[in-house]
Amino acid sequence: MTAVAIIGAGYAGLACAVELVNQDVEVTVFERSRTLGGRARAVMKDDWTVDNGQHLLIGAYAELTRLLRLTGVSPRQTKQLPLTLHIPGQLHLQAAALPAPLHLLMGLVCARGLNWRERFAVHTMLSHLKRKRFQLPAEMTVTGLLTSHHQPFRLRNLLWEPLCLATLNAPAHEASAQVFANILRDTLAAGSSTASELLIPHVNLSELFPVPAARYLAARNGNILIGNAITAITPDGAGFRLAGAPGHRVWPQVVIATAPHHATALLDSTGACPQLSSQVAALPSEPITTIYLAFGPSFALPAPMIGLTADPAQWAFDRGQCGSPEGLIAAVISAPRHEYENHETLVPAVLAQLERTLGRSLPEPRWTHAITEKRVTIACRPGIIRPSIATPLPGLWLAGDYIESEYPATLESAVRAGVRCAQEIMSARTPLGH
Repeated sequence: MTAVAIIGAGYAGLACAVELVNQDVEVTVFERSRTLGGRARAVMKDDWTVDNGQHLLIGAYAELTRLLRLTGVSPRQTKQLPLTLHIPGQLHLQAAALPAPLHLLMGLVCARGLNWRERFAVHTMLSHLKRKRFQLPAEMTVTGLLTSHHQPFRLRNLLWEPLCLATLNAPAHEASAQVFANILRDTLAAGSSTASELLIPHVNLSELFPVPAARYLAARNGNILIGNAITAITPDGAGFRLAGAPGHRVWPQVVIATAPHHATALLDSTGACPQLSSQVAALPSEPITTIYLAFGPSFALPAPMIGLTADPAQWAFDRGQCGSPEGLIAAVISAPRHEYENHETLVPAVLAQLERTLGRSLPEPRWTHAITEKRVTIACRPGIIRPSIATPLPGLWLAGDYIESEYPATLESAVRAGVRCAQEIMSARTPLGH
C-alpha cells in the first residue's frame, strides 16, 4: 500500500481518489476552493444554485457512468433521452427506439427538416468513416472532413457544425476531425443505441459526482481538505513535500489534478519539469459562457435541449425539465466570441435570440446571470500534443481533461485520466511513506 496526495477535487482528482481507496490506499485530496468539482461545479448567486457551465453527457461515457454507479448515484439523477437534435421550425431528428444501427437509420428517415439528399449525405459519410475505421489524417479539420464528403451547406449549418461545437467546443474550421470522428464512432455509429443517448443531470455538477465521491471516500477513510491550497511541490528523497499541507509529511505519490494553468505553477515549483510545464502552458484554451434566464413556472422550451439560430448562443437547456426550478433556461455560447464578453449586452442579445428562435415574445426574466469560464477547456485542434499522465519525476502524476485522450476535454476525459493515474500508481507498488 502507498500513501497518495491528490491536488484538486475536480472530476479527475476524485475519480483517482475513488479508484485508490477501493484498493485500500491511503488518500488525501487537497482542494483550494470550498466547492467540489473544479471546472465543473455549482455556483451560488442571489439564492440560486446553478452550474458554472453546461456539460453534455452521453451514454458512451462509460467510465463516468461506472463511477456514478460505484459511488451510489441513482440513475434517476440524470434524464436519459434518445439522441435528439431539435431546432424549432428547422430540424427535428430523434433516434428511434430500435437496436443500433436501426435507431439512427429510422431517425434519419423520420427526421423533419432534412430533405432526402441531406439524409443520404449523413448516411454516406458515416458509412465511409466506418469503412475507414474512423481513422483520419491528423491535420484534417472538421470542415475538411465535411468538404471531402460533400456535405450540403444547410446540413452543415443545422447538424454537423452545432454537433462539433457541442462536443469539441471549437468551430468546425479549427476543430480536429479525428477527435470528432472518435465521438461519432462511439455515439452515432456505435453498436448500442444507448451509446448515443443524452444524459442531462437532474442535479448540479457538484452534486452529480463530486459530493457522492466525497461521501464514498469518507466512508473508506479517505480525506478531503477543502479550502486548502497547495502552492508548491518540493522533491524530498523518495517523495515530495507540499507547501500548504498541514504537518511536514513527505508524500511518496502526488497527483496534480488541477486545471492546466494551475498545474504549470506546481510543475515549475519542482524545479525538474521545465519541458512538461512548457508543454502544458502551450495548450490553447477555449472559453464557454452560460447565460441563465429565469422566466418562472409558466415557461418551458419545446424540448430539454434545443439548438438556437444565429448568434450569440448555440444551445439552450431547459433546466426546469431536469430538476431545477421551472422556467430556468441556460443558454450556452461555445468557443471564442469576443464581441460578447460584455455580460450586460449578452443577456438582452440571448433573450432576443430566444424570441427569434421560438417565434414569439417572451416575458421579462425574473432573474439573469452570466458566467464566463475563460479557460474552461483546451482547444481541440488538429495536431495538438496533449501530455501523458507521467512526469519526469517518479511518483508525480498529472490528471485532468487535458491529458492525452481520444476524446475532447470532457468530463469523461477527466475521469479516464484519474482512473489511469490510479492504475499506474497501483502498478508502481511504492512502499508506504510517512
